[in-house]
Amino acid sequence: METSGFRYLDGQLHCDGMPVSEIADEYGTPLFLYSKETLLRRLAAFREAFSDHDPLICFSVKSLANISILRMMAGAGCGFDIVSGGELYRVLQAGGQPSKTVFAGVGKSRPEIEFALRHNVHMFNVESESEMRLIRRVADELGCRADVAIRVNPDVDAQTHEKTTTGKKENKFGIDIGSARRLAIETKEFSSVVLRGLHVHLGSPIYDTTPYERGLAKIAEFRGQLAEEGIEIDTVNLGGGYCMSYTGEQVPGPASYAEAMAPGLNEMGTDLILEPGRHVAAPAGVFIVRTLHRKTTGDGKTFVIADGAMNDLLRPALYGAFHRIWPAYSSDGMPEVVRPDDDNPGGGDTEKVDIVGPVCESSDCMAKDRAIPRVNEGDLLAIFDTGAYGYTMSSNYNGRPRAAEVLVGANGPVLIARRETYNDLVVREELTAI
Repeated sequence: METSGFRYLDGQLHCDGMPVSEIADEYGTPLFLYSKETLLRRLAAFREAFSDHDPLICFSVKSLANISILRMMAGAGCGFDIVSGGELYRVLQAGGQPSKTVFAGVGKSRPEIEFALRHNVHMFNVESESEMRLIRRVADELGCRADVAIRVNPDVDAQTHEKTTTGKKENKFGIDIGSARRLAIETKEFSSVVLRGLHVHLGSPIYDTTPYERGLAKIAEFRGQLAEEGIEIDTVNLGGGYCMSYTGEQVPGPASYAEAMAPGLNEMGTDLILEPGRHVAAPAGVFIVRTLHRKTTGDGKTFVIADGAMNDLLRPALYGAFHRIWPAYSSDGMPEVVRPDDDNPGGGDTEKVDIVGPVCESSDCMAKDRAIPRVNEGDLLAIFDTGAYGYTMSSNYNGRPRAAEVLVGANGPVLIARRETYNDLVVREELTAI
């Protein structure tokens, strides 16, 4: 299975050789559990695939933001892709290098831009004319230089989910090529802003290399047009969105993307920035929940009610996202491939259930009509491929404390974020008489 840091041994799920049940007993549930070996292995494979182009790899902080993990990624040579001042603060706390950090995001504020300039971030990915002018004003006030890339919206359909596509003309992200050309020419007159790069990010996850090839071709053509205006672009940022498999089926790997983009990259010969997040992090995490109750309706529909919910793992409620879900104890392990429409994955003894959480929303459903081996009250379930956009999208909705995070390495499990308490829910609030 692709999530190779997680294996069934002797009928129970292990993370990097450690029984998941023992970790859950020690740290409680719900629990986000990460494999250090998987994170570092997938990062190394990504770097190796693009090694001919010597890229600056900027790990996407929004995908997995725990500062212990960011520190580990920085130690492995990563830079960072950030979209807020808060994410820059996390990078700094983790010991990451601002000089290897790119600041993306469609709505940067003046305080965020100032914060980033004071820490000398590598580059801003600019998403509007208004933002470019604000960066100029702040840089002028600080008496410093801002290096920028224009995020181009190439109007390329990446054939991904409508809520995660970002490179089509109707999306809020980036600048159309005509407007980007006018902005680039205007920026020539800015003494405190230097246009060095072009950035494109098409969405996520993208299961085909073709959108990247099309996006790169448009960037290369645009770069040539800018050269005719005397504007030299020395950096191309191809963003992220590289896929991984949520079903266990084979999908394109980093080598496929690198091979497809190599001709265009070689022809341009620019510096290269890449911003992987999901591809590296998602298979490195599982979300462990415990069954609280079973409920069967009068018409025979069965609900498995777990202690994890949509406030912990939002993706199924927000996107209708599919994750493999399987009991942590399973004598036959988990089938390598589990698809959304499988009636009986693996051919064993299964039942169809809805796997839901305690939150008071009908959308609090992690799997609908899913065939899994029977689980009873107290049994553990593993929700796979939740290392990316799991904890980072969690909330305190319904007054629910956020889950703990645990990283498993060579020396066993380490708590990297404690479980929130009820006091954590109210500690920022002021009790006042009105």
